[in-house]
Amino acid sequence: MSRPPFWGLPPSRQARRQGPKSNKLSDVAYDPWSPGFVADPYPAFERLRNERPVFFHEPTGQWVITRYEDVDALLRDRRLGRSYLHVGGHEEFGQQPEAEFLKPFWDLIRAGMLDVEPPTHTRLRRLVSKAFTARMVEGLRPMVRALAEELAAGLAAKGGGDLVAEIAEPLPVNVIAEMLGVPASDRDLLRPWSADICGMYELNPSEENQRIAVRAAVEFSGYLRELARSRRAEPRDDLISALAQVVDEGDRLSEDELIGTCVLLLNAGHEATVNTTANGWWSLFRNPGELARLRADHGLIPTAVEELMRYDTSAPMFERWVLEDIRIGGVDIPRGAEVALQFASANRDPAVFADPDRLDLARDPNPHITFGLGIHYCLGAPLARIELNESYGAILRAAPALKLAVEPEWKPGFVLRGLESLQVEV
Repeated sequence: MSRPPFWGLPPSRQARRQGPKSNKLSDVAYDPWSPGFVADPYPAFERLRNERPVFFHEPTGQWVITRYEDVDALLRDRRLGRSYLHVGGHEEFGQQPEAEFLKPFWDLIRAGMLDVEPPTHTRLRRLVSKAFTARMVEGLRPMVRALAEELAAGLAAKGGGDLVAEIAEPLPVNVIAEMLGVPASDRDLLRPWSADICGMYELNPSEENQRIAVRAAVEFSGYLRELARSRRAEPRDDLISALAQVVDEGDRLSEDELIGTCVLLLNAGHEATVNTTANGWWSLFRNPGELARLRADHGLIPTAVEELMRYDTSAPMFERWVLEDIRIGGVDIPRGAEVALQFASANRDPAVFADPDRLDLARDPNPHITFGLGIHYCLGAPLARIELNESYGAILRAAPALKLAVEPEWKPGFVLRGLESLQVEV
């Protein structure tokens, strides 16, 4: 079926690439549209790592890569890219031109750094990093802690509720809104816009979801454009003002680039943090011994956060385009192909992680690749770690006896993998 690749390349894939016939047993095991696979992909990944660590999956037209060593190598390999448009057109890469109605969406996404390659990526990351500094991010910790404690106290006062709606969703969206300088009165707009835009990142989105994403992109970019112009005229102590003012050797972000960066910060930082929070608590409930260990020693929170990100990865698959012929795991993959790098599988690879299917909140070392590697390593990783550490700490303090009320169900998507809700009692 036609579908847009993860971070924004051509949405039409009617011309399917040719690849070798796949191992049929492995094809059955790997089914990113199956609710059973979404709920627990790890037995399938174990089988694939052993049987066919590199194979062509005909339904998606992708080469599926499952071993840590191979995923690690390809994330660092400059013969692959998030985009191919800097080296060739759609036709050259066997893709149909993008539908005209999608232009506002891709214009917005490609104005940020995530979907571009050097030298454009290098320039954008350099400029953004001058404003989005480690010192600035660490300075947000008191605000993050206060908000996490307020949300956790609210959940405890109610006797429980949906941890996703009560804490996991509002914490990161409010943190990013505060950081950007979005007025409190407008913050309820951000979560729907983010969710609608991210609907395009899933495998095979419907035309209806594509049009919903376009509408959200138009509305969100229009809102940010007005906000950015007001901050250029009257700067404040927020990231939009800093991005509007940043200059490096005479270079600065264009208005479109500033808006694309802000959208990226919300979408990439928000969606993954929401799912990591809820997925992590679901993992703790399924491993009561480790939950008891964490309750007894809050000093484990930093390593627990790293282990929970490894154990049940909330963004389990990232895609890359092959810009030059490569050979990986003894398999030749041609230029123009697309690879699906299975982060969740790599994070359970026994070649790197001892007893990988066991949750160990004190695991050290823990070289998980949840934030990626190479030039596209997640710029927001330090902020995500602060949010997760403060969130888990606040919940453990406010609701020390937190327990599961109803077994959760997974959302249907695999690329951004999370729970519909997580009903808890205190």
